Amino acid sequence: MSPRQFLLAGLSLVAMAASASAAEPTQFDAVLSQHALLPAQSFAVPPADAPATLNTSGRYTGTGADFGRRFDRLYSIFDEKTGLARPFAGQPVQGFSGIRALGDGTYVVLTDNGFGAKANSADAMIMFHIVKPDWKTGRVEIVKTVFAKDPNRVVPFRVVNENTDARYLTGADFDPESIQKVGDHFWIGDEFGPYLVEVDADGTVLSLKETVVAGVTYRSPDNYAVVMPAGPDKPMPEFNVRRSKGFEGMALSADGKTLHPMLEGAPWDAKAGKFVEKGGKSVLPIFDFDLASKAFADTVRYYPLEDFGNAIGDFNMIDANRALVIERDGGQGDAREGWAETPAKFKRIYLVDLSKTDADGVVRKIGFIDLMNIKDPNAVARVGSKDGVFTFPFETIENVDRIDETHIIVADDNNFPFSVGRAQGKADNNEFIVLEVGDFLKAE
Repeated sequence: MSPRQFLLAGLSLVAMAASASAAEPTQFDAVLSQHALLPAQSFAVPPADAPATLNTSGRYTGTGADFGRRFDRLYSIFDEKTGLARPFAGQPVQGFSGIRALGDGTYVVLTDNGFGAKANSADAMIMFHIVKPDWKTGRVEIVKTVFAKDPNRVVPFRVVNENTDARYLTGADFDPESIQKVGDHFWIGDEFGPYLVEVDADGTVLSLKETVVAGVTYRSPDNYAVVMPAGPDKPMPEFNVRRSKGFEGMALSADGKTLHPMLEGAPWDAKAGKFVEKGGKSVLPIFDFDLASKAFADTVRYYPLEDFGNAIGDFNMIDANRALVIERDGGQGDAREGWAETPAKFKRIYLVDLSKTDADGVVRKIGFIDLMNIKDPNAVARVGSKDGVFTFPFETIENVDRIDETHIIVADDNNFPFSVGRAQGKADNNEFIVLEVGDFLKAE
């Protein structure tokens, strides 16, 4: 081969590599293997030492002119969209915003912050559960419920139950969205700070870490250090994370040494005067948190959204480099049924490679499955299947993890009692599905 031929061959290989790295992710089929449901109206009993006020939840969920008003009488707020009434007796187990397979047929799942906002969730307890789906009966057993608390006053700001001994935490204190089991402890990713919160097996807070990465402090409007000015002539406080766009997904490295928390929305770049973009796409920072030193590294990778209005739902590693990420729009309801005002369209699970990034640190999307086009040839679905196609048409789908070499588990966050995605006029259940996706999991 002449020098010129050698050079041209080298340039051709470089061009092929660049083309491959920029290639669109491949779509893979998903086949429904299992389906189980936990009824929307599933409630947990607060611990005996919790304040009596926590025996009732949903007092502050009035809407319109009643927003912020307290309703003490049970079931005095009627919701025409779902036919349900609140406040409730007990604590809703409600929507799950993070899942991790424990390897024995059980899963740890994290209850979302309560009723969707800091302002209306002061009587919603922070909790996580060990659940066990029975795929034969389609039922989901709640094996154990753990309530988060701060008796040792580790949390550096005032909490709702400040003046109690156990200091049980509520959805006005934190918005938990992701969870990982590390040894006997659990790490929870929060949206309000965003913070990382470490708790022991009985839910006691052991540490809280604010997000400072490579000299940049990430704060949302709900961070305790962000204080609104006293008047319109005063400067607004600085924050760079949008409300409800803190840590949504948080993966654990295969060696168990590093957490990878990911923001749900692109942060604000004050210098550029816009939300962070890379290559013309809105991107979400993925951080590295070293569990041994309990400190953030300077490394930042970026997950590229297909649309600025999309959000991620969950994030779990499947090996040393590859991970599953839920990306979805805000629609709900199956368009095939014709009743949804804004039907679900974009509900995907992507396979990404954290070791393969471009010059801007953006991770590579290898492939995806479409949760609005799941094959159901064996009529496994208990609801939601039509003409052999099953859909998962929920507004928020916030749980995914690998079970084995060919299967993954997926679950919705039903935003109880508000979301209506499965059936018109009915609050969504917590649905768990197992998908056969062997080819998808092997893709590189």
